[in-house]
Amino acid sequence: MLTLLGFGMVIVFMTLIMTKRLSPLVALITIPILFALVGGFGGPELGKMMLEGIKTLAPTGVMLMFAILYFGIMIDAGLFDPVIRRIVKAVGGDPLKVVVGTAILAAFVSLDGDGSTTYMITVAAMLPLYRRLGMDALNLTCVTILAGGVMNLTPWGGPLARAASALHVDPSDVFVPMIPAMVVGVVGVIGLAYVLGKRERLRVGTIDLHGSPEIQDSALLPSDDGEHLALKRPRLLWVNALLTAALMVCLVLGVLPLSVLFMVAFSIAVVINYPCVKLQRERVSEHAKNALPVVAVIFAAGVFTGILSGTGMVDAMSGSFLAVIPDTWGPYLASITALASMPFTFFISNDAFYYGVLPIVSQAAEAYGITPVEMARASLIGQPVHLLSPLVPSTYLLVGLAGVEFGDHQKFTLKWAVLICLLMMATAMACAVFPLVR
Repeated sequence: MLTLLGFGMVIVFMTLIMTKRLSPLVALITIPILFALVGGFGGPELGKMMLEGIKTLAPTGVMLMFAILYFGIMIDAGLFDPVIRRIVKAVGGDPLKVVVGTAILAAFVSLDGDGSTTYMITVAAMLPLYRRLGMDALNLTCVTILAGGVMNLTPWGGPLARAASALHVDPSDVFVPMIPAMVVGVVGVIGLAYVLGKRERLRVGTIDLHGSPEIQDSALLPSDDGEHLALKRPRLLWVNALLTAALMVCLVLGVLPLSVLFMVAFSIAVVINYPCVKLQRERVSEHAKNALPVVAVIFAAGVFTGILSGTGMVDAMSGSFLAVIPDTWGPYLASITALASMPFTFFISNDAFYYGVLPIVSQAAEAYGITPVEMARASLIGQPVHLLSPLVPSTYLLVGLAGVEFGDHQKFTLKWAVLICLLMMATAMACAVFPLVR
């Protein structure tokens, strides 16, 4: 009975959000409650399950909220502006340098964890160069989305937060061992950019753009209007850079929990850059529209996972899953999950995969000695492919800004995305981030 209820709940949940009948936020709350009531779980018992799940995910929700606010303040203050302008100036009229510069810029800007921001800044800065040189904008969209897919594995990015919250593990335990795989992934994207840029250089040649108006226009950031210029803090550039570097070091060393680190860093950043209380409120209000939807989904996921665990559904489902898996496959579940994350997250949403599929597979993997944190890491490998899914709204923004067809972008990028995923997977297994076989 519990097995049927559990799988039924996951299937209904996935179907409703994939068909856009319900938003993930609403589905994560209402569907598990409905199935719990059908299973005879009600009253105070049901409330305790939900509250337990919410308590478990509270640190992740707090971390995400303050991480988004922190990086929002850094963007407002202009921390990334000099790097963007320097990259644009350095690439000149060489197509090879332009594509490599695009990859580096996209990887750097992606640190904020927001794909839409990355696409807007990168395309606004680089597209005029592509047009002036007669380059194919598919190169721009390809390396931008792949760099974003790798860098989106930070703790304040959506996929890692979902995986950690679904399996009730510490985000830092998932993230820190993944750093070598991410570094290799970024290097792989830059290497791909070199190959694509060399191909474009042979096709269109090199043009001298010294003093060209297009270069001047492309060096302007999309936010360089009067209102946003008033928020820039160029004199505090090194202070902000040192603060961000210190935050990253403390994050890797695990000096404090991630949620506390970002709370402290945000408090310091907002006071240093915007001492006026009125301005602080305005900045928080402005970035709250990015933070609220993400944090709300995390807390809603607490209801889903709390009911899934509290009713015993997840145990029953994993038992049934184990019964149909050949014994010879069990020790390979981590590597199978890493490979399966590519097609799964392409055809279904991240919410459906991480909250619906991953807990079941992880529970089954524990029988073979594969820990939940290892399964969480393995499940992240497919994210560069995921961003090519038609279910990802920000990808439509990217192709729209670059003026390319969505289908052409998918066809051009998919093989490279799979290659980057396999490169990261090989690196992760070589560094014992998760096992090939247990």
